[in-house]
Amino acid sequence: MSKRTLSAGPMLNAYPDSIGGTLEDIVNVLKTDDLKGAFDSFYILPSVFNTDLDRGFSVINYDINKELASEQAIEDIKALGINLKLDFILNHLSVLSPQFQDILENGEDSKYKDFFINWNKFWEGHGTMTEEGYIQPDQELIKDMFFRKPGLPILMVRFPDGKNVPYWNTFYQSVQYDEVDAQDLMKMAKKAGVYMQYVTADILSKKINEELKAGKTPNEMDFAGFEDYKEVVIDGLEASRKYLGQMDLNIQSDLVWEYYDTVLKTLADYGAKIVRLDAFAYAPKAPGEKNFMNEPATWDTLKKVQAIADKYNLQLLPEIHASYGEKTYATLADKGYMTYDFFLPGLLIDALEGQDGKHLADWAKEMKENNIDTVNMLGCHDGIPLLDLKGILPEERIQQLIDTVVGRGGFVKDLHGAKNMYYQVNATYYSALGEDDKKMLLARAIQMFMPGKPQVWYLDLFQGKNDHEAVKRAGAGGHKEINRTNLTPEDIKERLAWPSVQEQLKLLKFRKECPAFGFDSDFEVETEGSNMTMTWSGNGAKATLKADLKNYTYEIITE
Repeated sequence: MSKRTLSAGPMLNAYPDSIGGTLEDIVNVLKTDDLKGAFDSFYILPSVFNTDLDRGFSVINYDINKELASEQAIEDIKALGINLKLDFILNHLSVLSPQFQDILENGEDSKYKDFFINWNKFWEGHGTMTEEGYIQPDQELIKDMFFRKPGLPILMVRFPDGKNVPYWNTFYQSVQYDEVDAQDLMKMAKKAGVYMQYVTADILSKKINEELKAGKTPNEMDFAGFEDYKEVVIDGLEASRKYLGQMDLNIQSDLVWEYYDTVLKTLADYGAKIVRLDAFAYAPKAPGEKNFMNEPATWDTLKKVQAIADKYNLQLLPEIHASYGEKTYATLADKGYMTYDFFLPGLLIDALEGQDGKHLADWAKEMKENNIDTVNMLGCHDGIPLLDLKGILPEERIQQLIDTVVGRGGFVKDLHGAKNMYYQVNATYYSALGEDDKKMLLARAIQMFMPGKPQVWYLDLFQGKNDHEAVKRAGAGGHKEINRTNLTPEDIKERLAWPSVQEQLKLLKFRKECPAFGFDSDFEVETEGSNMTMTWSGNGAKATLKADLKNYTYEIITE
């Protein structure tokens, strides 16, 4: 399909519960005079689906989450002339998905046993079996592989016959054991043909529960004085263990491709026009490959997914974080795909803080000259990208950017715990700009004049500040909650009275309605000192932004 079938108008980005608590509440806000006409697209994050973890990115199935949304709300959004962008998480599915639950129930007899990646089958002939029951891959095959967490990406799964089988698990996992009482232990013993008295079971159950609270697994527990029951209890606890996690799909399975087809049809039926491919570059795997962006397998996989998407008139938006120097964005463009402009958020802060728009202007020119169609943004549900900036900004300017945002209350996210391997910085965009209304407005104005389709994080629009209390509540790994504060209807009413919010809405409506903008329109950008001029011409109209990066002011001229 043509890559220019969509308008370049603004797109709202939010979770279904980001404003008011449900998608219906967001619809009500979109219907108000203040927001009506500001957006022609809405990227609803995946907690709109039936999910369990990672605020939506661990999909059980693509049914609508009835606690947060309804199909009627989706229809109401479309009735406002707003099309949808929805997520397809094609690398993994939740442990609670019907397919994985079938494995837990039926083991080797499950039709889905190869729907996910059996680690030992994958590495057969390429490593050594360990005492724990998983293959340790040969070092030369794994030394350059990229994993998202320490250690091997394995979840040991217990089959009904008691065998433990390792499955590939790139992202989150958790194994849980329920607390037990005396009767539970007596039943475990009876099932194994062992007699256990009640008083013994009562004492042992209390001991086990204390060790479970301390985070010990059954094999790590101290059975001193209860040695006769050790194997019985360990086996009983393991047989009833529960899992949470995101299990990688086996793209060598025909059933997986049937599933892909079903999902894309479902998204199209909801009214999606754009489908974001989350973490898709992890899907193709092979021994000895780097495990991210394997070539040519990544592009072969994308081509097969595109063939399905074409059946349902869907525009694919692959999500890939890679440094500017790797030119992955250019490869995607050459293959006819839209791509994310992960460079704009950092380049814009750099331009405003340094009062120098040269790097930003050079990137804007490159996009137009090379027909690179993007979705751009300031903030989003994730962090402000840093890894992507390598090669487009000097290292010292990236470090200055980090120091600035951290000095304003943000957090640096290093690449999977590796120091000095920065990945992103977590902060609201408003706080990253020093909570300065003039900077926020100028940033929005420049975004509206950048090439691409502008995506607007709800919290940016309503000038949300860093939420450190949310980070504390989330605990370890909760740094992203700094920029995910849910707003109440009262919050929205109050903030809509702020002049800077109203000015942002004027900019959004201008971008949506002005005919000068578009993927096929002409674009020019010039810089002189701290001044930057951006001009769009198309459909008989012309729009010019004159931005002053020193005084944080702007003027828009139309013809």
